[in-house]
Amino acid sequence: MLSILSMICLYLINHGTLWEHSVLQVAHVCNTYIHSRLQPETPSMTQSGLWIIGYGSLIFKPPPLYAFRVVGTLNGYIRRFWQSSSDHRGTPQAPGRVVTLVSLEDLKENPQFHDDVHEFEFSGQQTDLASLSELDLTVWCVAYYIEPKNVDEVKEYMDVREQDGYSTHTVHFNVHEAPDMCPIASEVLAQLPKDITGELQIESTVYIGTIQNESFVGPESLAKTAEVIRTSKGPSGKNIEYLRCLTEAVLGLDNQGGSHDPYLEQLLERSW
Repeated sequence: MLSILSMICLYLINHGTLWEHSVLQVAHVCNTYIHSRLQPETPSMTQSGLWIIGYGSLIFKPPPLYAFRVVGTLNGYIRRFWQSSSDHRGTPQAPGRVVTLVSLEDLKENPQFHDDVHEFEFSGQQTDLASLSELDLTVWCVAYYIEPKNVDEVKEYMDVREQDGYSTHTVHFNVHEAPDMCPIASEVLAQLPKDITGELQIESTVYIGTIQNESFVGPESLAKTAEVIRTSKGPSGKNIEYLRCLTEAVLGLDNQGGSHDPYLEQLLERSW
């Protein structure tokens, strides 16, 4: 339906007062103005807020302004210290190491990763990776909910924090534990879909340093990674502290021991 001002514009055209080629511009401005006066102001980002998934330092060093945190898993990935860090846990002259995720698809297509997967995900047993499904690989992590009013600020923060080769990718996060007695959490979680087992699922983006990015250094032996971590330090602190905090935080995600990560724990033992 045309607004009143738009109808006036058409009337002026019909009477030769307004050139036809400018009517669309005038009508558009008129409609936009009326719409802006009648509609309430809304945040520039989605009304449903934002989920930020953390599998590395975000677990023990959360983003600002989050409303609550849930614990869960990602399927179809492994977590490795195969991302070079020259801005947080190292320098351009002596890069440190931070974690990234490697997808099952990349693992299947690149035989150089197979030995590492056999050793840490399957306790040294030889496994046919071609037959694996995403459910065979699990990474314990967390997800933070950001309310709509804080989305813009937190996104800017994350885009600065997750630099040096990281890019965003859509994943499905399986919720295993949520906070009790939290009205905001109860309201938000009630809107999430469930999988066939009844577990809540979050679809969101996560920052990953893919195997194609320039800062990816894998596969790298445990001894080599440990040597780098032991001696590296950057603006965010010592590399060994990153590894120690992450290992302890991941182990504490599940009080039944399900979040036990052999790769992280063995790497920490070798890095002292």
